[in-house]
Amino acid sequence: MDWTQLGKDVINGKVLTHQEAMSILESSDDDLLPLLQGSFIVRKHYFGKKVKLNKIINTKSGMCPEDCGYCSQSSVSYASIEKYTMMDKETIVAGAEKAYQQNVRTYCIVSSGRGPLQRDLTTVIEAVKEIKSSYTMKICACLGIVSETQAQQLKEAGVERYNHNINTSEDHHSVITTTHTYADRVSTLDKIKEAGLSPCSGVIIGMGESNKDIISMAKSLREIDADSIPVNFLHAIPGTPLENMDNLNPRFCLKVLALFRYMNPAKEIRISGGREVNLRSLQPLGLYAANSIFVGDYLTTGGQETTADHQILEDLGFEIDFLNDKANV
Repeated sequence: MDWTQLGKDVINGKVLTHQEAMSILESSDDDLLPLLQGSFIVRKHYFGKKVKLNKIINTKSGMCPEDCGYCSQSSVSYASIEKYTMMDKETIVAGAEKAYQQNVRTYCIVSSGRGPLQRDLTTVIEAVKEIKSSYTMKICACLGIVSETQAQQLKEAGVERYNHNINTSEDHHSVITTTHTYADRVSTLDKIKEAGLSPCSGVIIGMGESNKDIISMAKSLREIDADSIPVNFLHAIPGTPLENMDNLNPRFCLKVLALFRYMNPAKEIRISGGREVNLRSLQPLGLYAANSIFVGDYLTTGGQETTADHQILEDLGFEIDFLNDKANV
């Protein structure tokens, strides 16, 4: 496969066939650099050498009734994590201030649970209004399943983006969770799009899915037209049903990132949870396909120091994306 030519073809509107997508995931490790070069041609065409920085605040931790096998906050998890109810507005706003000082321009307000209680939603809305009045930041909310009314309330408060990951393929979904369906996930994304929010939806790689499932995920997110696609790599947490799952290596993770870039060329591809433990020393190479990363800690697992990420960008000759126009929401 001529990966450089494939990248040029994708820029010109080519949609990958299933076989071409499979050839990416099954490619030889000896082809890894040419594969990444082809994905970089696409990434550079749409985003140059800019990298978006995102930061999570876990505003409500644990005690979730869902049974997602990967999650330390789920009803089936015995993981030793900190559990707490919704943070107050001041704590959420203070987190935004810290993120802003770290050059983060997308602040992700996350809460455990199937969906938000109205009092928790009110707290988030009040915090968002104060953040938007003080900082030039985009706000992404991730609060679970929401109604049309709740989505509209978030939009009116100033939230630009809503995250609701499909997590895995439709065929593999019931293996990972049974308390909600794949259709529930897609329905929530439809509601947030109808409210005028930018859809953010991504995946978790390494949960026992096949290469066919991974291709299905990338294709589904293209069809959903997600503006931002977080690609997580499973960080197996002791006490969760997937605690012994360990089938990833850094080279395969890079091939996955390349696939998502080729399949969703103009979208924000975000290297997300688990990058430190799965990409390890090859983390910088991921940015030849992706154009966005989370900095700092994740929901219940730690990340690396934000200054280390700043150093990676400097060493690569890349730069932080501070753009705030609508096209870069």
